[in-house]
Amino acid sequence: MNIHERSEGTLRILVVSQHFPPERSGNSSRISDMTKYLSKDNCDVIVLAPHPCFPPGSFGKKWSISEKSMLNGVQLINLLSWQPCSKDPGFVERMAYYLSFPFHAVLWSAFNYKKYDVIMTSAPPIFTGFAGLSSKILFKKKWVMDVRDLWINASISLGFLKEGSFFEKISRMYEQACYSRADMISVTTQELGEDIVRTYDSISPLKVKVVSNGVDTDFFYPLQVEKKNQVIYAGNIGHAQDLENVILAMKQINESYPLKFIIAGDGDIKNELQGIVADNGLEDLVFFPGLVPREEVPRMISESLIGIAPLKKLKTLEYAVPTKAYEYMACGIPFVGSGEGEIRKLAESSGGGIISDNSPDSFAETILSMLSDRERMDRMGKTGRVFVERHYSRKQIALNLKDNICDITSRKTNADKIAGVSYAGSE
Repeated sequence: MNIHERSEGTLRILVVSQHFPPERSGNSSRISDMTKYLSKDNCDVIVLAPHPCFPPGSFGKKWSISEKSMLNGVQLINLLSWQPCSKDPGFVERMAYYLSFPFHAVLWSAFNYKKYDVIMTSAPPIFTGFAGLSSKILFKKKWVMDVRDLWINASISLGFLKEGSFFEKISRMYEQACYSRADMISVTTQELGEDIVRTYDSISPLKVKVVSNGVDTDFFYPLQVEKKNQVIYAGNIGHAQDLENVILAMKQINESYPLKFIIAGDGDIKNELQGIVADNGLEDLVFFPGLVPREEVPRMISESLIGIAPLKKLKTLEYAVPTKAYEYMACGIPFVGSGEGEIRKLAESSGGGIISDNSPDSFAETILSMLSDRERMDRMGKTGRVFVERHYSRKQIALNLKDNICDITSRKTNADKIAGVSYAGSE
């Protein structure tokens, strides 16, 4: 049977995401895992993504209109869009990247509207919603908005967007239209859902469902490797992370304990952080291995003593939980985080992490305190692993998402048909 032919009980889902493997961003792995498990649970899934180009400069340019491939039972279609080349693209180049892909996705979804029943758009960037909005209005498709953060609010707090500017106003109008039209708004945390309802008070909280970030616990697990005297940050090196203060803490830490800091990944502020390391003479303590294959990440985490998940202390980031915090716990090591809101709740409810204040002294004190009690660290690592297996397995999260989609499409899952009941399946 052709992948797009309807079979009884099969959901045909079109996913529009700015990032997808072989890119190595947090959302790339999240969408990949989610679609993989949806495909395994009787869903036909198509993913639209641009040609790989993130982080900028990591991939060669491609000029084909579209390329098709299969990945874990999911049909991936890479569409032509603007591909930034410089490591830290300027505003114009970023906007060309953010806008060209969703407009191409609008065209593809319009010409292929018979191939899917539900469209799911993943944001940020917010412009992926163009494809969902057009599919909803023109073809009456069910639309799931997958929202990972309040991109406009975060852009203002980080200084990329001026509050009260024309661009902010037009972006708010567009976002309001998307939230109003969407059949379901999936959010990664409860706080994020509440922020959306507070910001856009016309949005019904009933359409907001928590579909957590989580981790693929079959891929990330504790490996039996020799421990090294190192702590690790593995992920996007971006403006929301408070990595500078962790770097500056390393000199103080090494006065009491020989420890290295591995910052694995790439991103907008990598060069800036490398400058801070050089200016403070920390080249023997802080290392940047760059992008590493995803298959190597569980090993690097497992051989580290502590995972670092530092968020800046901003009101607009209180909804956020970095993917890396789940990955550290899944690999059986405790994490040190910073920030307020959801990341603090995760550390406290899981028992797998500790939250530091956002200063070099506090990071140093927190890390040294953990290193002084290895039994406590081992206990936290084991507790964190059990916690994510029970509450944040991406396999179960994908099944919960499917249940929610079945709810908005008035379908029942196989389990419902057997039990004769229906349920929302949200966390």
